[in-house]
Amino acid sequence: MANAIRIHTPGGADVLQYETYNSGHPGNGEVRLEQHAVGLNFIDVYHRTGLYPIADKPFIPGLEAAGIVVELGPGVSELAVGDRVAYAGLPIGAYCDERIIPAHRLVKLPDDISFETGAAMMLQGMTVQYLIRSTYHVKAGDTVLFHAAAGGVGAIACQWLNHLGATIIGTVGSEEKAKLAQQNGCHHTVLYREESLVERVKEITQGAGVPVVYDSVGKDTYEASLDCLSPLGMMVNFGSASGPVESVSPTLLAGKGSLFFTRPTLMTYTAKREDLLASANDLISVISSGAVKISVNQTYELKNAQQAHEDLESRKTTGSTILTV
Repeated sequence: MANAIRIHTPGGADVLQYETYNSGHPGNGEVRLEQHAVGLNFIDVYHRTGLYPIADKPFIPGLEAAGIVVELGPGVSELAVGDRVAYAGLPIGAYCDERIIPAHRLVKLPDDISFETGAAMMLQGMTVQYLIRSTYHVKAGDTVLFHAAAGGVGAIACQWLNHLGATIIGTVGSEEKAKLAQQNGCHHTVLYREESLVERVKEITQGAGVPVVYDSVGKDTYEASLDCLSPLGMMVNFGSASGPVESVSPTLLAGKGSLFFTRPTLMTYTAKREDLLASANDLISVISSGAVKISVNQTYELKNAQQAHEDLESRKTTGSTILTV
């Protein structure tokens, strides 16, 4: 029998139940993984609360982990027993020590990247990859606004954007988080509780605004984010930490400078195998080169997932967080 965190009904962190379950054996095109580390992400909270509903219950949450292939199902040719692998994205079910997963969702993990790093880098790292290389292709000399610059996605984004030659304005909640963001390459930090974001962005850009805003906060920052954009700028809403944006007015976008609005997801950008591999290989390349370092700042045992969720939601965490099994 394997161990997993399961959710029987949506709710607070207390609905995360540590239980035994039978992972079964892989079917056609599937493998069985022995997992070593699991990534913690804010989307896990959305699934837990029901903001992003999961029809089948009980379900195992989690979209990211790293481990070893221990059994192959029929028709699997790209992988072998003993391969070190990592993954991020659907199907849901990462909060466990053993699972069945389609082989085509797995990426081989180089020997120089640990399981802990592999579990912490995939979802957040590939999110950054599609945001800054596909959704809006950041170029050297661009100035970008990135919310939650000291968080897991923000930490990777600041390093990668700095590597690309962009100037980064990052929002943070404290002086401590400002220092952390700066260490990761963020050029200008804005303490959103104490300063006017729009005024600071206009000051930094000499009134021009920025061509792109990356906003994972949602409801609380939506209007200010729009006001930070230059004409024809792009608002990228990729999360809802403060709640979802309730409505988007085309007339408002027009009036603020013919702005673009998009709500992208990693699942869409990596739905095809070739796109998944391209994104993962781009990420692995910048990590192996040393241009981007993954900071695993919090580690919890899988059975303590409740505490991990509480700390994540209260913004006590920085960088990446993993659950060990």
